[in-house]
Amino acid sequence: MTEENEYLGVLDYLYEKTLILQDTSGFNKVLYFYFIDTLAHIDYTAGIYAYNVASPKNIMAGEYLRWRIDEEKKGDRAKFPGFVNWLRENRPEKFSALPSLWQMIYDTEDEASYRSFRIQLDPDSKVPLKPGFFVAVIDEFFEPEFLKSIYDDASLGTLFRTYCAQT
Repeated sequence: MTEENEYLGVLDYLYEKTLILQDTSGFNKVLYFYFIDTLAHIDYTAGIYAYNVASPKNIMAGEYLRWRIDEEKKGDRAKFPGFVNWLRENRPEKFSALPSLWQMIYDTEDEASYRSFRIQLDPDSKVPLKPGFFVAVIDEFFEPEFLKSIYDDASLGTLFRTYCAQT
């Protein structure tokens, strides 16, 4: 592995983030699941650009991501994609405040998706995502206002509970 690999810097940037100032036990359980899940997709996507796809790091990340496929179907977790689209239609100010990766991946009108666990913004593109993209989305997920919003009794947590009660 060469030291010039800019995706290694992205992974370092992600791994240096911390939730030490947060009480994650107070986060809405579904929003926390998708928060960690998205970080795992970021890690996996940057990881396959930084390391061989058959490296132990990428194999372990892939195993987690295979496990989460069944986990996302449990309880209210299955409602999260619908919640994002509900926000887009009913609370556009809250939708626009979501991290952009959640907007892109879960918005049914956007073609971005997780493909083979990789973040794929354009299904027809073979070009790797730029390192700056990763830095930007990582920053959004660790933005203090966003983290405050995913507590169970905070704005996004409350809206998610409201959405679940309606569906």
